[in-house]
Amino acid sequence: MYEIKDKFFRQGKLRKNTITDFPVRICILGGGFGGLYTALELSKINQLRQPDYEITLVEKRDHFLFTPLLYEVVTGELRNGEIAPTYKKLLADSEVKFCQSEIQGVDLENNSVKLQNGDIINYDYLVLAVGKETRLDIVPGAAEYAQTFRSLEDAEYLKEKLRVLEASDIPVIRIAIAGAGPNGVEIACKLADKLKKRGEIRLIDRSDEILKTFPPGCRTASYKALLKLGVQINLHTNIEAIKSDQIILNHEGKTQNFQTDLVLWTGGNKSIQWIKELKCQHNQQGQLIATPTLQLAGYPHVFVLGDLAEIRDIKGNESPTTAQAAFQQAPCTARNIWAKITGQKLKSFSYLYLGEMLTLGIKNAVIYSFGITLDGNLARIIRRGVYIQRLPTLKHKLQVAKRWIFGRMRK
Repeated sequence: MYEIKDKFFRQGKLRKNTITDFPVRICILGGGFGGLYTALELSKINQLRQPDYEITLVEKRDHFLFTPLLYEVVTGELRNGEIAPTYKKLLADSEVKFCQSEIQGVDLENNSVKLQNGDIINYDYLVLAVGKETRLDIVPGAAEYAQTFRSLEDAEYLKEKLRVLEASDIPVIRIAIAGAGPNGVEIACKLADKLKKRGEIRLIDRSDEILKTFPPGCRTASYKALLKLGVQINLHTNIEAIKSDQIILNHEGKTQNFQTDLVLWTGGNKSIQWIKELKCQHNQQGQLIATPTLQLAGYPHVFVLGDLAEIRDIKGNESPTTAQAAFQQAPCTARNIWAKITGQKLKSFSYLYLGEMLTLGIKNAVIYSFGITLDGNLARIIRRGVYIQRLPTLKHKLQVAKRWIFGRMRK
C-alpha cells in the first residue's frame, strides 16, 4: 500500500480517489512538545491540505501545557490560559483536526489506533509522542499521599492547598519534595519564596548532588538560591515511606520521621502500559527503539519522539529525554514525514544542546548557554522571554508577551 502511494506522490498524482484509500492519513498521538509542535510544523507545509491529506492530533486533555512555566501558575505570576491554551484555539487556523480521547492501544501491523471509547483511527503515517507517566510505586504510601506536579490540575491542586494552609492557624507549613532534579529544585525555590519564613521546605534526594546532570554553574547558583531561601537539602537520603502527615527518611542507615503538611513527588517515570505492549523493539527501560531519522525500528511509517523513545544520532549519541529535545525533534519529524510521502531522502536527527534555564524563585533564575552562566533577575527576564518565544503559534506568543510587557510597565 505504502509503495503504491509513494509512487503516485513522486509522479505528482495527488488527486482524491487516485487510489482507493486517499486521503493520506497522518495520526499524531500525544499533544505535548513533540506531538503538538509536529502537528503545527506539518500544517506549515502547503501541500499537506485537505482533501488529499488528513492530519489528526489525539490527546486526552483539551489543552496543551507549556510545562517549563507551570511553576508560575502556582505563584500567580502567569494565568492558566497563558501556559495551557486549548487545542481548539491553537489549531483553529490550521489543517489539523483535534480528537480529545484516551488512547487504548495501537495495532502496528494493521495501522490502526484504538481509543478508549471504542473508536478506531486508521493511519498511513503515525507519530508516537505520548510521553511517560509518573511512577509512584517506588515508595510505600507515595500513590496515596504524595502529590505529583506535572499537569495543570496538579498546579491548581497545589495552589488551592497552599491557600488553605496559609489561611489556617498553623505557624509553620511543612512541605517535603521528593527529587532534587530540575523539577524539585524549581518548585522548592518557588514555594520557599512564596511562603517566606512561614514555610519549612525540605528537598530530598538519594544522590550526592542536586541537579546531577546539570553544568556546575547551574548547580552553584541553585545551591545558593536554595540556601538563601531556607530550603533544607537532604542528600544521600532515601524515602522509606510516606504517610498522611509524615515522611519517613533514611540517611546513612539512620531512620528519621518528619511531620508534613504536603509531600510533592517530582521524580520517577515509567512507560505507559500500551506503549510497553507494542510489538516492536524496546530497550531495558521500556523505551521504544528509534532510528536516527526518528522512525520506529522495523516500522518506517511510524515516527517516535520525546521521552518514550531511545533516540540516537548516526554517531550513536543519545538524545536526552527533555522538553528541549522534543522541541527540536518535532520539526525534524514533520520534514521526514513529508520526505517519506514524497520519496525523498530522510534526514537524521542531531540534538543541539542549547543550555539550561531554571527558575530559582519569584525574581530569580539561572541560565547556562554555550559556556556562560547568568543568574539573578536579569536571568529571570531572559528566561521568560525565551520561553514566550517557544510558545506554540504566533498569535498565542503575542498575547502572552503583550500581557507580560504591559504588566511589567505597570509595575
